Amino acid sequence: MLLVAFCFLAAWVYRPGLVPNAVLLHPLLLILFFLLGWTIISLLFSTHFLISVKYLLAKLWYIAAFLLAGTIVFADRKNIRITGTLLLGSMFLAVLIVMIRHSMMGFQFATINKALFPFFRNHVNYSAMLVCMLPVTVAAFVLSSGKLRWLLALVMVIFLVALFFSYSRGAWLALPVGLLAAWLASKRKLFVAYLICIVLVAGSIFWLSSNDRYLRFAPEYRSTIFHEDFREHWIATYQLKDVSTAERFYRWVAGARMVKDKWLLGFGPNCFYEEYKPYAVPAFKTWVSKNPDHSTVHNYFLLTAIEQGIPGLILLLCLFGAMIWFAEKNYQRSNDNEFERVIALMTASVISMLLLLNFLSDLVETDKLGSLFFLCMALIARKTIQDPSSNNRVK
Repeated sequence: MLLVAFCFLAAWVYRPGLVPNAVLLHPLLLILFFLLGWTIISLLFSTHFLISVKYLLAKLWYIAAFLLAGTIVFADRKNIRITGTLLLGSMFLAVLIVMIRHSMMGFQFATINKALFPFFRNHVNYSAMLVCMLPVTVAAFVLSSGKLRWLLALVMVIFLVALFFSYSRGAWLALPVGLLAAWLASKRKLFVAYLICIVLVAGSIFWLSSNDRYLRFAPEYRSTIFHEDFREHWIATYQLKDVSTAERFYRWVAGARMVKDKWLLGFGPNCFYEEYKPYAVPAFKTWVSKNPDHSTVHNYFLLTAIEQGIPGLILLLCLFGAMIWFAEKNYQRSNDNEFERVIALMTASVISMLLLLNFLSDLVETDKLGSLFFLCMALIARKTIQDPSSNNRVK
């Protein structure tokens, strides 16, 4: 990632016109640049300046390596196929190694994280990447023929089996969401569904905050434990007695109180961990609330509101909305071009999965899921190069 970012920036300095103005002025990129601008403003008022500077630098090389370089690479349809092949091939190899290791441990829920080293930090990151690879596999299957289709069908089956044994509830939920998103995009209703979801979430937050109703959902401290048996883990989830679910409530409540305190500029990028504990409500405390891993609030949208204020959250919602809008629009504009239609539905599906996964975690700045987020953005933005008046059409 760092090498590609450096090479791209060097090439851009050498050839200032490397990235077409049509791409740089794409509404999607403009929203992202506004969000970056607001990030810089919130950074200047950060409670921990150096930590926020590190966050900004990391964000910049993601954008350079995957988004800006991606729009150039994806100008050639052949490169899109190569990228998909590399993604699927490397992920398939990692999955095979993980499955073999995990089988030697009896496919137990308690041992999944051990089987992932050194490819993935934990089963949440692994399962999220895995479920987002399924639309890529389906797209490759649709666009291929002959024996290659049989191979891709086998890959798809192995990915589904691996997804089951990843024991990640969020990724399991993301799979039907991705399927539904592709169908809604084909019916030109995905953006409307996105707006409805925002209204429902906002309404739920208002209802929970009124008269302190959220306190009714405070867990019993002694009953919130980690279950090594997945069946017990699943039962504890819907009973709100699973420790990971209860800990999410603990941090979400703390995060909501932080937003109320600094709603305009936030606490500064990457500063949640440094500031959240004084805002926590003891009634939601669990036995893992000491947080030795320094993990964050487990909701990327709430995290953005905490660290960059409500304006940052609004810009992030606009960015996701624009990605969905233009993915849907690209599908409508593709007419009978099967390749473009498949790519548009694939990106719409992956973006919708990332939306859900980031509602339950914060994965945009992780090395694997963050790459998919910006690669999807590059796939959408590249359509500007296909303007009929341009000589730089996609081949």
